[in-house]
Amino acid sequence: MASSAAAGRRLLLLRHHHLLPRRYISSSSAADSLDDGGGGGRLKIFDRDLKRRHRDRAAWAMRETDGFVDAVAENLLDRLEDCRKAFPSALCLGGSAGPVRRLLRGRGGIEKLIMMDMSADMVRKWRESENATDDGPESHFVVGDEEFLPIKESSQDLIISCLGLHWTNDLPGAMIQCRLALKPDGLFLAAILGGETLKELRIACTIAQMEREGGISPRMSPLAQVRDAGNLLTRAGFTLPGVDVDQYTVKYNSALELVEHLRAMGETNALFQRNPVLKRDTALATAAIYQSMFGLEDGSIPATFQVIYMTGWREHPSQQKAKRRGSATISFSDIQKQFAPSEN
Repeated sequence: MASSAAAGRRLLLLRHHHLLPRRYISSSSAADSLDDGGGGGRLKIFDRDLKRRHRDRAAWAMRETDGFVDAVAENLLDRLEDCRKAFPSALCLGGSAGPVRRLLRGRGGIEKLIMMDMSADMVRKWRESENATDDGPESHFVVGDEEFLPIKESSQDLIISCLGLHWTNDLPGAMIQCRLALKPDGLFLAAILGGETLKELRIACTIAQMEREGGISPRMSPLAQVRDAGNLLTRAGFTLPGVDVDQYTVKYNSALELVEHLRAMGETNALFQRNPVLKRDTALATAAIYQSMFGLEDGSIPATFQVIYMTGWREHPSQQKAKRRGSATISFSDIQKQFAPSEN
């Protein structure tokens, strides 16, 4: 599937959809590695103050429409069309909350929408955009951090996070806070970037650093693996967890255009343990290696974005539950005998 993106000359080339097998729902989680080993808290992987500054910059750098971001938001909101119930009160967290509001188009029966971001500049831009369009649900704006959710418990019917939660230091903890903010039978929808994101840039940057500097330093942030997602939902206490994955390939004119797009989305490196300076010759070598290894016939380069979609519900007595072990009244061996081909 090929479609044009609104942002410059970038093209959204391919979207591969993967519904995860059930085995992923019970796999081990890389989030366990966040424990500091001494039981005294969590490691801080990301510099949240720096990420807030990235979001401040992105507020004024991002385009009104972005083909990739809009595609992710649209696919996330499609899940509301599978729900028979309405969600009068909703909270939209950081990331791409602006596109989410713009693309709602009445889905989910949302009457009141709270839009929250850690960046005051981003919240200001959303407010100005709402004043300019004057459509959509009644909106309220909050400056807040997903790691310390300033939302009353059991107050929301729906919580949406589109491309934001992967920057939290304690992802399970942030998801637990989201569950607690939901009313019983409330829905949690999230899209986060997965570990295959920007794999081409990771490879090119690693080779360039080895060649030019004789070693590597962290230049790109660690991201959740697909196998972690189901377990994250379970650890956070959500019921009826669902996980699926899309992989997008976006086409750029150059590595520089890719980096500019990442800055406009607020998706640049925010690791605490980072080298703040990338040498010019290393940067040029990265661009050259990227072009040499992954360049397309027309001179452009592809970039992979893996998006993990997660859905979960706050527990409610009306929800379906698994039957108690041993409660079956017929065995699989009896079923096999019933449908076995006749010997005659």
